[in-house]
Order: sequence, then C-alpha cells, then structure tokens
Amino acid sequence: MYGLPSPQRLTPAIPHADAGTVVIDPPGTGPGYWAGGPSVVGTDDGIYLAYRLRRPVGSGRGYAIVVARSTDGERFETVLQLDKDDFGAESLERPALAVTPEGRWRLYVSCATPGTLHWWVDAVEAADPSAFDPHTRTPMLLGDPSTAYKDPVIFHAGGRWHMWVCVHIVDNPADADRMHTVYASSGDGLHWGRQRIALAGRPGTWDQRGARVASVLMEPDQVVAYYDGRATAEQNWEEQTGLAFGQEPSALQADGDSPVAVSSGAGGGLRYVSALRLADNGLRLYYEATRPDGSHDLRTEYAPPLR
Repeated sequence: MYGLPSPQRLTPAIPHADAGTVVIDPPGTGPGYWAGGPSVVGTDDGIYLAYRLRRPVGSGRGYAIVVARSTDGERFETVLQLDKDDFGAESLERPALAVTPEGRWRLYVSCATPGTLHWWVDAVEAADPSAFDPHTRTPMLLGDPSTAYKDPVIFHAGGRWHMWVCVHIVDNPADADRMHTVYASSGDGLHWGRQRIALAGRPGTWDQRGARVASVLMEPDQVVAYYDGRATAEQNWEEQTGLAFGQEPSALQADGDSPVAVSSGAGGGLRYVSALRLADNGLRLYYEATRPDGSHDLRTEYAPPLR
C-alpha cells in the first residue's frame, strides 16, 4: 500500500525538450521519420537503452528496434538491432527492456499485425542484451480482433512483476486511435493476472482522446507515472506528457488540466518519457521529441535530486 499523494508532494522532474541532449537522430528528415520510444535500464556496467526506428507509412514504418549501451548516459553504442521481419510484423513500436531477478534480460516487443489495426506483444529473453533472438520469442499479449496491445512498461519490484500496457479497441477504425492503460502483475513477467484500467482519458480535457503510461516510479509513499495524452485524433503521433499519481499501481489519477511537457517542434510532441533513477537519487530522463521539420529524435536530460 502506498500513501495517498498529499497537496505538498514534490513534483517529479519535468523534461524540457529545448534543454535536452539529442542522443539518437531520426533516420531521415521530415514527418514520419522517428527515433524514439525509449526504454532504459541501469546496471553496474552502464546504461542500456532500447528504442524504435521508424520511416513514414509506405516507406517501412517502425522497421527496427535497437539496443544500445552507454557509460555516461549520452553517448551510446549499438549492441543489437532487430528488424520487423524478424517478428513477422508490419511495424514495430516502443519496446520495453527489463532485467529478471536472476540477472537475465528481457525485451518486450510491440508488433503490428500486417494489414490490420491490431498490435500484439512478444517477449524475448537472453543472458545478455546482445543475444536477443527473435526465434526464441514468447507470444505474451495477443489480444483479439477487437483488442490491441502495445507500448508496455514492465519491471520487477517488491517481489512481483508489474506491467502497464496501452490498449486500443480497434473494431471501429474511426475510434481505433483511442487508448487507455491497463495494469497487471505477474510472478514470472510472462503470464499476467487480472487486468485493471489504471489510467484513461478525461472527457473535455487535453488527454480526452487517450492516456498511455510511459514510465513509472515506485516511490516510498506514492506511485508516480509519466503518461502520454492527446485531445484529438489528429494529434496521434504528437502526444504530449502529463503526470499521474496513485495510491496503488493499478489506480492512477491524472494531475492538472494541461500537459507538463511539450516540444517546440511541429505538433509539440514530447512523449514516451523513460525515467531512470540514478545512484545519487537524481533522474535521467529519455524521451521522444518533435523537431521543427516534423521528424522525431531521442533526447535525454539529467535531473538532480529533489531537496
């Protein structure tokens, strides 16, 4: 049980796109070229980052997932690249990188079913991030013709695996972009218990079209989440960042009437914040931001400890 957030709670670190350091450039210039959807894990031998590369619709969409390593959090060297054909997918979206209690590595991959609006999530496990093999993947969240899963946030804490995953109901194409986040827990990180809606869009607000949890911090007295939201279907792919708080990981409450972080690029997109707690209790934030030309890059910022 986590304590209820109090009115005097400290505000988590907020990303400021113009102050961020670009760590991965987009693979091209203009709308539809993205480097982003980061997921970050810190270990004794460095910071590991998994991210997605994308080209415009008709030119490949989400064509690859890259795993990279850094010793300073800003300069990364590629460890492994996995392509969409390795998963039989039309496109790949944001991955989730995690470490098991036994020290093995997991990569959770969001895959688009060819010719549909459907997504599913596979899990790949290896002894080392350079050894992920799609041929050994485990189908994890398959959904059904109406239910699509993508963009999970997954980690092990307090003796359990925790998952927040974005859900789209896709049987009506006009509404298929709408999204909400469900939470579930697990003993092994592969087979999940009952799903509960943890965060959803709020009618009449900036996130009314959907709310997608992007990163979670399990603080001693509360659960803090960064999430992506948007008001309209036209803002799809240009979501902005909000904050949500909870007494339990399965019940988050959006905070405020406006996003806390946007970019100065076309569309204002600033999304997929991945927050890494550092040894000094500060945070290193990774996120996807829109450039003036409409492409998306992957940026990072260091946020010192709150005092």
